[in-house]
Amino acid sequence: MAKFGKWIGGGLGWTFGGPIGAILGFAIGSMFDNAKVIQTQGGSAYGSQTRAGDFGVSLLILSAAVMKADGKVLKSELNYLKQFFTQQFGAADTAEKMRLFKEILKQQVDIQQVCIQIRDHMTLHSRLQLIHFLFGISKADGHVDKSEVNQIELIAKYMGIGASEFLSIKAMFYKDANAAYQILELNENSSDTELKKAYRKMAVKYHPDKLTHLGPEFQKAAKEKFQKVNEAYETIKKERNIR
Repeated sequence: MAKFGKWIGGGLGWTFGGPIGAILGFAIGSMFDNAKVIQTQGGSAYGSQTRAGDFGVSLLILSAAVMKADGKVLKSELNYLKQFFTQQFGAADTAEKMRLFKEILKQQVDIQQVCIQIRDHMTLHSRLQLIHFLFGISKADGHVDKSEVNQIELIAKYMGIGASEFLSIKAMFYKDANAAYQILELNENSSDTELKKAYRKMAVKYHPDKLTHLGPEFQKAAKEKFQKVNEAYETIKKERNIR
């Protein structure tokens, strides 16, 4: 409980307020009798700067919405979420986060209001990372359910993410002929000059350094997304015999 209280009290900023704060408060209230004390300890942390805890709580709430989209929560999806947090925070902290997640799953969430709060406080780079992770959950069992993809697309729209940006992230999880082009937000008719320009743009957009404000815990996940951009570029270069 001490570690959980530290994460809540010291790692959150703007998520203490608004619809996310209400969801979080209800979930904690279901877990601990002294939930109000834990909330009060974090009051001074409220602000506009996104912290690792803000990202983590947002991720838990959005993950719950995606998992419930097809009417069932699969063990493979829960394992993916658990594995991710274990890699980022360690086994002890992950156990507490999964307890919180199970309480969030029980709630009926207004996902549009949650996404609007995220959009208003979180950078585009952080929001794109959220979408990348949500696709990872959806494909945890090797199959991407259409209802879950539709939910992720709706979340992206509510968070102010453009259609081309959404398709770029989505393409990282699909193996088809156009995936490399979609990742770079291009079409097959793009010139070599446009290809190089797009790669430079995407390399900047998806560079892990854009998420340094979230702390080292989320750098590994950001690097995986960045690697997909590099792989897409190399794939197209090979197809076109560009050196």
